[in-house]
Amino acid sequence: MTCPWGNTDLVDHGLYSDGDPHGIWREQRRHDPVSWQEPGFWSVTRYEDVCTVLRAPGEFTSEQGTLLNLLGKGDPASGSNLVTTDPPRHTRMRNPIQRALSIREAEHYRPRIRELVAELLAPLGDGGPFDFAAAMSRVPMAVTGTLMGLPRFDWGRLSHLAMSALAPDDPKYRLPSGPEATLQAAHREIFTYFQDLVSERRADPGHDLVGTLLTMDVDGDTLSLSEIMANCHSLLVGAIVTTPQVPTATLLELAGKDVLDDWAGSPGRMKRALEEALRWASPSNHFMRHATRDVDLAGVTIRAGDPVVVWLGSANRDEDVFPDPYTFDITRNPNRHVAFGIGPHFCIGHSIARVTLQAVFAELLGRFTDFEVVAPPRRLRSNIIAGITELPVTARRRPTPAPITHASGG
Repeated sequence: MTCPWGNTDLVDHGLYSDGDPHGIWREQRRHDPVSWQEPGFWSVTRYEDVCTVLRAPGEFTSEQGTLLNLLGKGDPASGSNLVTTDPPRHTRMRNPIQRALSIREAEHYRPRIRELVAELLAPLGDGGPFDFAAAMSRVPMAVTGTLMGLPRFDWGRLSHLAMSALAPDDPKYRLPSGPEATLQAAHREIFTYFQDLVSERRADPGHDLVGTLLTMDVDGDTLSLSEIMANCHSLLVGAIVTTPQVPTATLLELAGKDVLDDWAGSPGRMKRALEEALRWASPSNHFMRHATRDVDLAGVTIRAGDPVVVWLGSANRDEDVFPDPYTFDITRNPNRHVAFGIGPHFCIGHSIARVTLQAVFAELLGRFTDFEVVAPPRRLRSNIIAGITELPVTARRRPTPAPITHASGG
């Protein structure tokens, strides 16, 4: 039987910039939730099946690559960084970094983040078109650069390189030599940067994330230079994914609707509204795993060695888990979204991401109102990130700031 969704190339970056992946995923959830896709991987679209894969590193390993751009190639950083290391070593590597990114540590940065966000959003009150996506793209590097102790004058270039690694086929980042050359050049420059930085920092590691990597003990030994560089690379690139896309996707969906003023006028809604924004945006499109043995998943036999790709955006629209999933509901509860993943590879930076996003929404909705999208958005050409690179909006300053705060409950 020929299915309307069966011939869709889920690897095609253009599907995510110009097409409708959610329509394809919806049909796959209904009719073929674990399906074989060319160029050769299992596509997993239902929430429960996505969670099954991500929770079982013994059956679905990360060590052969976690993104589709590595399909059939393997990952040269396998076993060297958190992303491509399975438990139990993953857990021993993760714990010291997790402590450095805990909610207690994240709270120390909240005032600085609010100050930065206020500075970035200030031109929104001038009345003219304001590219909200461009402003948000500067947030994650400022936060991560501070956490990693990176010189401020390097932030812009590092942010561009990270996006080039995640979206090498997007016109904004693609080199004339093509997407593969763009990807390789970005990786090389990022690794070279961190190799130089680590060499400089060995004598005085400091107390930031780079210092943590330099001094942490794993299995009775410190990390090698290549392991430190690989983890620096992962922390940098991972930070770029979530923070800019959540507020941008939220504003695109809710601009011109009363729900934004309802959110701003109800401080107690911050927690639930933020989690709904994360579900709605689902910034990470997919994760890839490989079966370590023959596994039955939803009645389908996956053979040992087969690549398995789970679609987080699909899981977060699963009608069996989220009532009315295509409505942005700031009161949604419960909200068991997987925007940060699930299982042992649950996003290590989720606490700092939530603190940052709380600051963004507090400043944005507390100080501005009457949002309007004044030109079509431009979506990122990437199967890795569900992103928006241009979102021209206008808004009006509130005469009196609304009492939206980070401390609200849910």
